[in-house]
Amino acid sequence: QVRLVQSGGGSVQAGGSLTLSCAISGSTGTRSFMGWFRQVPGTPRDFVSSIRNDGDIRYTDSVTGRFTISKDNAKNILYLPMNDLRPEDTATYYCAAGIQKINRVDWPEWGQGAQVTVSS
Repeated sequence: QVRLVQSGGGSVQAGGSLTLSCAISGSTGTRSFMGWFRQVPGTPRDFVSSIRNDGDIRYTDSVTGRFTISKDNAKNILYLPMNDLRPEDTATYYCAAGIQKINRVDWPEWGQGAQVTVSS
């Protein structure tokens, strides 16, 4: 069982910054990915960023250059510093733990979510 507990989020004006954190505990040996997703009410959760155990990092195009995923392996904390925030970044953000399947990554464990609101 992997447990993910989030902190961070809040309200900020466009152009501002926020940092999300996700504390990781439990049996993580089979989880080769950590990721961030976001969800706007009435829409599916969208992929934001991921980091693989070997350090491979991916971002969705809309956040490239503004968000930075990182993991402190000693503390088992996943971070998402977000810079130059835009109103369209407004969403509930979730961290997740992923496992490699044959042709996809499954995300069986999720944090509780953190609201990010960006005003213009």
